[in-house]
Amino acid sequence: MVGMRDVARKAGVSLSTVSLVVNGTGYVSAEMRGRVEAAMRELDYIPNELARNLYSGRTSLIGVIVPTIRHPFFSTLTASLQRAFAARGLRTMLCSTADAEGGEVEYVDMLRRRMMDGIVMGAHTSHAPDYWTSIGRPVVAFDRYLGEGISSVGSDHEQGGRLVADLLVRTGARHVVTLGGPRAQFHDLQRWMADHAAIGDDGPASTFPTVRYHLTLERELRAAGAVHEYLEAGEVHDMQAYAQAARVVCARAAEGTVDAIVSSDVGAAFCVQEALRLGLRIPEDLQIVAYDGTYLAQAAGLRVTAVRQDFDAIADAIAGRMNEAIAGGCVTAEPVDDGAMDDAAGGTGTDGADAGTDVVASVLRMIDDLVPVALMPGETTR
Repeated sequence: MVGMRDVARKAGVSLSTVSLVVNGTGYVSAEMRGRVEAAMRELDYIPNELARNLYSGRTSLIGVIVPTIRHPFFSTLTASLQRAFAARGLRTMLCSTADAEGGEVEYVDMLRRRMMDGIVMGAHTSHAPDYWTSIGRPVVAFDRYLGEGISSVGSDHEQGGRLVADLLVRTGARHVVTLGGPRAQFHDLQRWMADHAAIGDDGPASTFPTVRYHLTLERELRAAGAVHEYLEAGEVHDMQAYAQAARVVCARAAEGTVDAIVSSDVGAAFCVQEALRLGLRIPEDLQIVAYDGTYLAQAAGLRVTAVRQDFDAIADAIAGRMNEAIAGGCVTAEPVDDGAMDDAAGGTGTDGADAGTDVVASVLRMIDDLVPVALMPGETTR
């Protein structure tokens, strides 16, 4: 078996020079590096990855935790993340929490034991903030707030809510139904803090920033005199639950009590198919807006109007934050301002609209990198 000593002998250099070239550390002249690389190719030398990791204290492996890759949003996101990390010399290991019981805890344990360099947390978690902040290793959150000092990247869902509301108000929608996951995951920060302050908890178990989208949409529609409802369609991995919810809301549309539906690409696609089955005219009788903008919005039978999240920009921001954290020995984000949190937790003497505005503003401050979204017109809105 060819080793570094054989390469050094072939290249006519010292063993330490070969080590510097193999591990990418220290200065080696271009001429010397060329001789070492030529000897490696000629001898078919393959560096020992385990030894190199022990030398550098790095694995170049990033764990990516998502709810499921069955959902087109997360499959598209993980593909973009893989490209973004690969461009930085990092590999990805995927954990789908719906398909691997205990996967989240297992990945955190691997991170603690330095079997990977960092974790991207993109799934709902019930762990308290001190669980994540105590890890002391690079963690980047996607579309959620894990705790003070942990960097978070997400789409600008407040902008997304405004785009959808503006479109539906302009096109005359009067009764809008949003299909989405369990609303308990959205953690109304204001109500949570008020409820838990009395029992001495340190903070929310998790904050799901997508609440900004729903609260903004509700507020804007209400201000325009339109009715808005939220209908739970089950967990993100439960496609049959989305299909059932689509049947329920489209039946109401057929009765004339609903004239617009907003959902993820999955929910929107089911609604298009069900509405067409019922003989509803899209968009004359029923408008449908998708929120994600994956390939599925173009493959639902009609080209669905969609708010498109910029997957490549999101992935680039996450990879950038991860690189900073790894290089800086776990660089963390600035803590959330306590004053802003106290303001959001107050809530006495405010009406529902003001409370919703406070929650949107407080959660907005928890995201370090906000990535803009864009409205992509289709055939399902007027």
